[in-house]
Amino acid sequence: MQPALVDNEGQPQEGACEGNLVITESWPGQARTLYGDHDRFEQTYFSTFKNVYFSGDGARRDEDGYYWITGRVDDVLNVSGHRLGTAEIESALVSHPKIAEAAVVGIPHSIKGQAIYAYITLNHGEEPSPELYTEVRQWVRKEIGPIATPDVLHWTDSLPKTRSGKIMRAYSAQNCHRGYQ
Repeated sequence: MQPALVDNEGQPQEGACEGNLVITESWPGQARTLYGDHDRFEQTYFSTFKNVYFSGDGARRDEDGYYWITGRVDDVLNVSGHRLGTAEIESALVSHPKIAEAAVVGIPHSIKGQAIYAYITLNHGEEPSPELYTEVRQWVRKEIGPIATPDVLHWTDSLPKTRSGKIMRAYSAQNCHRGYQ
């Protein structure tokens, strides 16, 4: 099994970089088809980039050659020309000691293209405050970098979830403040 990163045109990327995670060689446990729908299997995993398996994940490779999953490519925000995975921002948010869970969505922004809107549930006993708002924004800035600083923090008691417990980002995106510029 050989991972690699390719750009959106399928060109291999070298060194430390971000891109689309692909597998260039088969592996022993790799699925060969979807039962009863081989065309869908080919279309889903092998049509985006020629002759490689693409799972739909984005990743970055560090200077040591280690790969870090940044999230689904369909869950990527474009902030001032920078591709940011919502999972990476959410991970930075929930690493804050006062945050229980977070969901990040993109909202339209007239200058940056997309702004980062974060729904945040605090740990039991924690209360939102202007100081915590600033602290959380600085926390993400330190963890990822200035470009990933959330534009809006929306404190909430809970996040909508599916039956399996996954956060419903589509619902969150539909209900966030659309007028932010």
